[in-house]
Amino acid sequence: MKFALIGCGRIAASHLKAALENQLEIAALCDPDQGAIRALRREFGLEGETGIREYADYRQMLDELPGLELAAVTTASGMHAQMTLDCIDAGVHVIVEKPMTLDLAQADEIIRRSEQAGVWVCACHQNRFNLAVQKMRAALEEGRFGRLSHGSVQVRWHRSRDYYRQADWRGSWAGDGGCLMNQCLHGIDLLLWMMGGRAVEVYGLLSNRFHPEMEAEDLGMALVRFEGGATALIEGTTNVYPDNLEENLSLFGQRGTAQLGGKSANEIKVWQFDDTRPEDAQALGFAEKTDSVYGNGHRALYKDMVRAIRHGRPPCVDARAGRAAVELILAIYKSARTGRPVALPLGEFSTREMEGFRLK
Repeated sequence: MKFALIGCGRIAASHLKAALENQLEIAALCDPDQGAIRALRREFGLEGETGIREYADYRQMLDELPGLELAAVTTASGMHAQMTLDCIDAGVHVIVEKPMTLDLAQADEIIRRSEQAGVWVCACHQNRFNLAVQKMRAALEEGRFGRLSHGSVQVRWHRSRDYYRQADWRGSWAGDGGCLMNQCLHGIDLLLWMMGGRAVEVYGLLSNRFHPEMEAEDLGMALVRFEGGATALIEGTTNVYPDNLEENLSLFGQRGTAQLGGKSANEIKVWQFDDTRPEDAQALGFAEKTDSVYGNGHRALYKDMVRAIRHGRPPCVDARAGRAAVELILAIYKSARTGRPVALPLGEFSTREMEGFRLK
């Protein structure tokens, strides 16, 4: 299966590694910065691979590259949606980095055009494939929690002021959003996936405490109500000193309680159910080793996407999942801006509507 990588920056190595592990044919690398392409080729020992084309313009790549089946979009956040749409129009399946878009109207267009074209779009929410997350999901599907009371997610990470100064799109309303949309979207996606049902109301607060060089939030908190009455708490920040601390995901049910922790929800910290099983002793304290907060899920996500393409079925993390996470974050933004709870579904809204909103 021919594969192309669009964007060779910070997260690109995780995607290229996953593509190679799934035996994809690397047909092209695309980035306006030729130095970024060279560095990526060097990292993976691909300098002498003459079959890999290099492009500065992804549209030229889509026009010229024959037989391309799958592309990954790993560029700046605000560029994801249009690049995904262009890939769809070229008949190319897409794995798009989070956030899938910053605009709900664009999300709806991605869903409409992909379904019309018979092209699959996978939102790169790779933490769903963390082994600890998979164990929690299995327990949920088996009914071990019983009726859910509430859940929570805390993403307590660090980003320096220099990080935001590296690129002008980072932390901007037009091109990125803040910590909730960028760093915390994976945790919010996991919370939505576990809570089930549909979020129907949210009340959010945003703040910018330590990063005056950016427009958006470095701290976000929210209370969410779901269809059926369950609730959830969200805390996300890039203000933790001096380094990334943890990503926690907790579920509290009538017959079970579980909490995942570690730097990317890769460890099981609490595992208690009334239907005690022998394997529960091994689950408690389980920890999947990982080199970074990105976790190890890219390989499994790519494997699922390849199978989806070959068997003509949707990927496990499809465009609708990508839209749901973005919608909830945009609802938090709108609530913070208006100072009132916001009902979902949200309707049309984008991060651009936050421009001019002054954070304290």
